[in-house]
Parts: sequence; structure tokens; C-alpha cells
Amino acid sequence: MENGVISHRGKVLTTDTMNPNVKKVEYAVRGPIVQRAVQIEKELKAGIKKPFSEVIKANIGDAHAMGQRPITFLRQVLALCSYPELLKDNKFPEDAKNRARRILQSCGGGSIGAYSASQGIECVRQDVARYIERRDGGIPSDPDNIYLTTGASDGIVTMLKLLVSGEGRGRTAVMISIPQYPLYSAALADLGAVQISYYLDEERCWSLDVRELQRALNAARGHCQPRALCIINPGNPTGQVQSRQCIEDVIRFAAEEHLFLMADEVYQDNVYAEGCEFHSFKKVLFEMGPEYYKTVELASFHSTSKCYMGECGFRGGYMEVINLDPDVKVQLTKLVSVRLCPPVPGQALLDLVVNPPQPDEPSYATFIKERTAVLTALAEKAKLTEQILNTVPGITCNPVQGAMYSFPRITLPERAIAEAKEKGQAPDMFYCMKLLEETGICLVPGSGFGQREGTFHFRMTILPPMDKLKVVLAKVKEFHQGFTQQYS
Repeated sequence: MENGVISHRGKVLTTDTMNPNVKKVEYAVRGPIVQRAVQIEKELKAGIKKPFSEVIKANIGDAHAMGQRPITFLRQVLALCSYPELLKDNKFPEDAKNRARRILQSCGGGSIGAYSASQGIECVRQDVARYIERRDGGIPSDPDNIYLTTGASDGIVTMLKLLVSGEGRGRTAVMISIPQYPLYSAALADLGAVQISYYLDEERCWSLDVRELQRALNAARGHCQPRALCIINPGNPTGQVQSRQCIEDVIRFAAEEHLFLMADEVYQDNVYAEGCEFHSFKKVLFEMGPEYYKTVELASFHSTSKCYMGECGFRGGYMEVINLDPDVKVQLTKLVSVRLCPPVPGQALLDLVVNPPQPDEPSYATFIKERTAVLTALAEKAKLTEQILNTVPGITCNPVQGAMYSFPRITLPERAIAEAKEKGQAPDMFYCMKLLEETGICLVPGSGFGQREGTFHFRMTILPPMDKLKVVLAKVKEFHQGFTQQYS
């Protein structure tokens, strides 16, 4: 202090003094392209002339933002829970009121504004366990192994947090698919863990080959400690649905190599292609017999943000843990209790997803009609996206078997690649930026998800309404042809 004035020493928190791991985090789904898209929207509002009238955000699996209608029953019950006065209103069907009463009875003071148990409301966990049993053909599920989470993301990060330890060569490594959903690489960077990349086979519709898992594992051994294997099924960003045989192979591999399995199954209702069906890792594990289901450690994740619900903003989700060491389970419960509890409206929503209207209830017919309409439209849009993209010279798109995205491969002219490098941009980032500036369409470059060296892609959601999707696909087609001409 000089003459009572504190000498100026600069800020305490700077990019030099901050946590270095955070600087390594990248999350392309909301990266620079999206920031530019927001800017362009502001420019359009301010009356700046562009060759397009709106920005279409096909960058993120945000169903309602893209115009998908909420499911009536879900919103009716949530309305009743938020404002119980409405229970006196005869506009609401009786089954919706019964659900709301049941949820409110399990809340402190009969209000969804009260904290719940850290692991989640007990009756909701029981409903989740019953849902899993029905889904898996009667294989038992214990509500005690269910943890309600703030979207699936929160559960995934929590499990990774428990898994990561060690220093140097003993540092935990986690196997993730390439292309991957960037939550995984971001969380691993944040935790200072080692990422082991295994590649999906684009030539075989993004399928997973155990030989590739083995190659990646062998290459990593010696400089880190591989401890977990993450699987996304149906795939994001690639949309593949794994065959039962493939899942068996993966479980066998995890058992032999002594790896903890993490199954991200948030798109389990989003399966469209003929001959594809969803098999949960848990079901296959139990069908493989006691030598597997008594030993392999598995955490699986689901969410209210995808499927036919698309309720991203409520941040509802759950994870089920199998064969977790009892002492570790105590630590997991402690870790989730530090955050108090997941959002209670999200827990209420999840309860309705795992316990929807039954055939003898008044809301059943409307519920089934709405649910079917959403999933049928998505299946049509998946097919259309693949068909139209494949008519464009220089774009190849695998069938979108499931989930909500296509991940087409794009051929870029050498001159475009050179110009991107001069700008210090990944070539597909350069392409997507130009697409945004010229057409108002916001996509995410493949480099944000990982891809084989020398290949380029973009991820596009299939969520826009059919008429808007047709416009998007036509504009992408036109842009790609112009781009190729300009740079060849």
C-alpha cells in the first residue's frame, strides 16, 4: 500500500493463473460457428441485408427449438405440479391429475420447489427400475442402482470423475469413439484424463469393430492406464444402431481387458432403419450369462432430452449402475449429494416418460398419436436427408439408422483446404463458416467430433420441420456445388 492506495497488481484470475485443464476444453456443438450464427441473427434483426431471411440452427439436437411440439400429457402433468391450484380445474384429464398428485405427495411440503433426496425421488427411481425391467424383457432392476441426473451429461461426468485417478503412466485413460459427442473429450480434458480414440468404420455404416478397440488399446498401453470404455448407441453424431452381436463382442472385450463400461443410450427410442433395433447393453450383458453379468461393471445413461420427448430444457435423466463396488457406491452417493439434487421438474418429467399413460387411461389415445407422429416424422426426415445428400457430387451420407443426426462425408477441393490452412482453420470449419455466411444454415464441422485424418464431414440434425428441412437440404446442395466450382 502506498499512501493508502493499493498498488495495481492486475487481476487475480487470468488465463495464466486459471485452471489449465479448462483451457483445453472444446465443445464444438456450441463453438465459434454458433457464436457467429447468433451474431448474424442480431444483424438480421438490425435490418442488415443478407442473402437469406433467417438463421436455421441445425447444429444441436434441440427438438423444441426446431419446432417439435411438446407432448400434451407431459406438459399437463408438469403444469399441475407447478401450480397445484389447477387440480381443481376440470379441463385436465383425470389420469394427468392422478400423476401430479402422486408426484406432489413425494415432494417435501407437496411442492416441486422443495429439494428431493440426492439420488432422486424414491418413487421416480422405482418407476425407472420398472421401466428398465419392461424394456429388457423382465431382467430385474434395483431402484437402489438408479441415480437421477441433470440430463444424461451430468451422470456421465460424475462417473468419469469417479474413474479418473493416478499420475503419469498411471493416469486413467478412457476409450471414446471417433467421431464422438464432444461432451466426452471435453470432460476428459477438464479432468486431465487421457483420451484413447477408437475409430468407427464409415465404410460399414459407422459400425464398431472390436479389432479397432484392440488396436487403440494396445497403442495406448504403456503410457497411461486404460480403465473405461464409452459407447454411444444409437450413435451421435453418426446415427448408427449397434447390432446385438456387436454389443456382445464389446462386452466380451471389456470383460477380457478389465474395463468399466459406460453405455450412453439416450437415443434408445430413435431407431428408424429397417432391420435395426435397439438392444440395451444391460439386457445383452444379462443374456450372456453369470460369468459376465456378475462381474462386468456397467453404467448406462438415459435422458428426457431426446427420443419423442425432446424436453432438453428440463434437464431430466438417469443412470443405472451394475456391479459397482459397494464402497464406491457410498462415494458416488456422497458426490451427488454435494449438488443437493437434480432439478425436481426434470425428475417429474422423467417419471412420466418411464410411466406413460396406459391403454385404459383417458390420455392414452392422444399420447400414442403424438408420440407416433414425432417418431414417424423423424424416420421420414432421416430417410430424406440421406437420399438428398447422396444426390450431391462430393457428398456421401450413410443411412441414418437412429438418433437425430446425419454425419455426411464431404470432398473438399485442394484450393479450399489450402485457403483454410492459411486462415488457421480446419477445412470443414472453413466450409461450415462459409455455408453460414452465404445461406444462414448453421452446421457443426466434423473436426469438432473427430474424424479420420484427411476426411471431412459435417453434422446436421434431422430435426427441422419437413418443409424447412427440404429447404435446408436444397440450400446445402446448391452451396456445395458452388463451393466446389469456386475452389476447383
